[in-house]
Amino acid sequence: MSRPKPFSMIREFHLADWFTLANAFCGVGALFSVMSYLQTREVLHIYFACALIPLALVFDVLDGRIARWRQRSSAMGRELDSLADVISFGVAPAAIAYGCGMQGLYDRVVLVFFVACGVSRLARYNVTAEKLSEGGDKVKYFEGTPIPTSLLLVMVLAAAAWQGALGDQLWFGVVEIAGFKLHPLVLLFALSGSLMVSRIRIPKF
Repeated sequence: MSRPKPFSMIREFHLADWFTLANAFCGVGALFSVMSYLQTREVLHIYFACALIPLALVFDVLDGRIARWRQRSSAMGRELDSLADVISFGVAPAAIAYGCGMQGLYDRVVLVFFVACGVSRLARYNVTAEKLSEGGDKVKYFEGTPIPTSLLLVMVLAAAAWQGALGDQLWFGVVEIAGFKLHPLVLLFALSGSLMVSRIRIPKF
């Protein structure tokens, strides 16, 4: 029995898979930038974190187009795409929100809810992709809003950072309920998460 060649998994990667990994790299880079902000309080790190999310979206769009162009796709590529999306459009936006000041107990609960909805949305998409394609090779529509729509939330946070509205200066302020803090702005994440796990149909172009 022959031994597997070194780095055999990497040899099996298609060109599209490398763009998917670039998506994940952007998401992880955004997480590190948020950590740097929490250490230094230099707002430039928040700008970097926010800027990496649209870059991740560019790679996310390109990987699908390259896979269709080269007519090479695989189950591993699909799973890889979902894992990258969880990082870049789920965990990273939640971390940016936390870094911007949504650090109260209720804020954390909402942010965890948002990430859980994103993970659930991607899992549902993976198991229903064949059905949603209606026999074709491309999904006709999404059920629930796609997780990359969290880019809109990141843009809101970037605008808040630009205006110096961070921490307790976040837009809409902060309220205290039963001794714990809630920043009303975090409710946008609750809305986004709820829309992701909804049954609304959105055409895929």
